[in-house]
Amino acid sequence: MNPENERPHLLVVATGMRLFREYILRSIAPKYRIHMFLHAEPSWEKDYIEGWTVLETTLDADVLVAAAKILHETEPVDGVLCWDEARILQTAHIAEALNLPGGDVAMINRCRDKHLTRTALAEHGVPQPESILVDTLDDALAAADKVGYPAILKPRAMAASLGVVKVNSAEEVRANWAFAHDTTVPEAPHYDVKVLVEEFADGYEISIDAAVFQGQVTPFCLTRKELGYPPYAEEVGHFVDAADPLLADEQLMQVLVDAHAAIAFTDGITHTEIMMTTDGPKVIEINGRIGGDMIPYLGLQATGADPGLAAAAVACGRAPELVPDRAVAGGVRFFYVDENNTVLDRVEWDETDLPATIDQLVVLMEAGQTTSPPPEGTVWGRIAYATAVAPTLEDCRAGLDAAEKALRWSGKVKDPEETS
Repeated sequence: MNPENERPHLLVVATGMRLFREYILRSIAPKYRIHMFLHAEPSWEKDYIEGWTVLETTLDADVLVAAAKILHETEPVDGVLCWDEARILQTAHIAEALNLPGGDVAMINRCRDKHLTRTALAEHGVPQPESILVDTLDDALAAADKVGYPAILKPRAMAASLGVVKVNSAEEVRANWAFAHDTTVPEAPHYDVKVLVEEFADGYEISIDAAVFQGQVTPFCLTRKELGYPPYAEEVGHFVDAADPLLADEQLMQVLVDAHAAIAFTDGITHTEIMMTTDGPKVIEINGRIGGDMIPYLGLQATGADPGLAAAAVACGRAPELVPDRAVAGGVRFFYVDENNTVLDRVEWDETDLPATIDQLVVLMEAGQTTSPPPEGTVWGRIAYATAVAPTLEDCRAGLDAAEKALRWSGKVKDPEETS
């Protein structure tokens, strides 16, 4: 057999932003032959892929399946992979059509639809906040009375804490109803009933990325989340510690396994968010993809266990190899402007005298762009981020503090009467 053909043929659907996802392709490319489906000609991706198909859309499952069948006939596909929330369900349709691992559309939909997740977890007694699906403001008020205040309003279709808000009274439900009900992003699914009213789980939030192979759940990255801009839940930073004591928490790990069993998740990568409360771990949501916000990258830097290779392996029906070769800490922090509708004049870093723990300093916006802080700006309002890798979490935080001081930006608030 040609050694080149010994590398599995992996179909990847879209990529996401280079600054947030290139590391995954960089890991996968040496061991897999990657063919990519995109909606435009590839650019930076060409360094990692061996073939590609440009489609009119990568959001239509029928279009993707038709193209995948043609590809599979000429060069058989061993697995299909996607880490874009808006396309994971369509990717499951491809896997189902080609009889590949992860080809269970209902399984992925139980992750994609937050109400279906809640229903499955409740049926199996997995600890989670009480959740009520509501259609109107009046329904939301009644549901909040039932679960008690404070409560959480949460869109059914979002991810990355978009549209999530904590409310402390009926007045705050009324004031924030439109925020939870109407927050959307391009390419998000639409449901007739859009909002969940949930019991507030008091504690601190973590996420666990895991590789699932034939029902066996193997966690490889445990992250502590930092939230900002209350009462909203903007994710402003994340920290991974290879020596985190929660990795040895038997109750937490059992909840993780039970949650996957409840939604019948058998093959693929998941990103599970859990609130650590005084009553124990409670599942917030399960995403049927690898984590975002550089979280898997931090895990890679902190432990050496490669998330991209794990994702590719389970997509191709192979057991993941997740062998750590180090034990340090990694962190990321995101930065925002101070006022809504700020037109940027500059965003740059002063790298003078920064500590050696700084790993990356990344600019996300350029002069001339307009942005806002949360809740208007959310994930897309970020102007920069920094990552740090250090022997301890304390050193990691100190490095990110130094990076924050080194960020230089300026801008002016746009006159409300100006046209955009």
